Amino acid sequence: MENKLRVAIVGATGMVGQRFVLLLQDHPYFKITALAASGRSAGLTYREAVAGRWKMTSPIPESVAGMVVLDGGDVERVAKECDFIFCAVDMKKDEIKALEEAYAKAEIPVISNNSANRWTPDVPMVIPEINDSHLEVIASQKERLGTHRGFIAVKPNCSIQSYVPMLTPLLKFGIKEVVATTYQAISGAGRNFESWPEMVDNVIPFIGGEEEKSEKEPLRIWGKVQNGIIVPAEAPLITTQCIRVPVTDGHTAAVFVNFENKPPKEAIIEEWKNFRGIPQLLELPSAPEQFITYFEEDNRPQIKLDRDIYGGMGVTAGRLREDSLFDYKFVGMSHNTLRGAAGGGLLTAELLYRKGYLA
Repeated sequence: MENKLRVAIVGATGMVGQRFVLLLQDHPYFKITALAASGRSAGLTYREAVAGRWKMTSPIPESVAGMVVLDGGDVERVAKECDFIFCAVDMKKDEIKALEEAYAKAEIPVISNNSANRWTPDVPMVIPEINDSHLEVIASQKERLGTHRGFIAVKPNCSIQSYVPMLTPLLKFGIKEVVATTYQAISGAGRNFESWPEMVDNVIPFIGGEEEKSEKEPLRIWGKVQNGIIVPAEAPLITTQCIRVPVTDGHTAAVFVNFENKPPKEAIIEEWKNFRGIPQLLELPSAPEQFITYFEEDNRPQIKLDRDIYGGMGVTAGRLREDSLFDYKFVGMSHNTLRGAAGGGLLTAELLYRKGYLA
């Protein structure tokens, strides 16, 4: 494809930024033309900037290794080098919000991996297969920002993608209550075992702010666009616990659910099997052929066996069965740095591109 859109990665030296670098190699729609990070990395080549902290198993692509890193805070400079940005920075929320709005006001669309704008009423928070209709609030956001082309779109918390996809096609049966416990990989904290040896042979039963996100973000995903803003759904009731476990990549969820109208088990599995979204209909480059894969085996899904399904962009479920207190229980799993982070952001960008928002 000729005339690919130019993309900058702001926060390119972090774990999610590194994942974006790998995913964008030879992409049919986009090409990396700028890498940006904090001031301490600015002026270094990318290879120098990530020396000793490259966390990916694949090597640094030679196409970007010699690229000089820009200061991500120099919006005017970065904006000259790109048509849109992926933003995955490690800063305070108010600083992130200000930075992302600055890029948007410079007429640079922002696809954000950060949480700062997830609850901005006119910023869409998107799982492309589920709520692509939320993109229509971008028009209202542009009006507020006074922009022609610039806007912000965000992806949700990585952990909710281990169970929200499975719950979404079941909303038609009237979900009343959900209890979910997520077992989250250390890469969700931007770490590996070398940088976090305390996690070896360990479980930490607390992840700051994670339970609030896990209980509220699904309701925003399932909300509706009204008067130019996204109004979250009021139900179902969701309660969660979030636990850090000694796993490199992949978040697992143990889920319990009650319904107004309890469906047969076979109907649930059929809903999962047939669940398609616009990424599948448009055959977007990063879209998994099958969004939800259900395993009949009692010992699946497993992190090592299943996190990379469809390039890490599919989600998996298993062990669906009736429960003594709830109607059903099941296990879900997703790759947190692919589907849950950079891959989800890239899929959102592909959808925005095909819908004309990045033109």
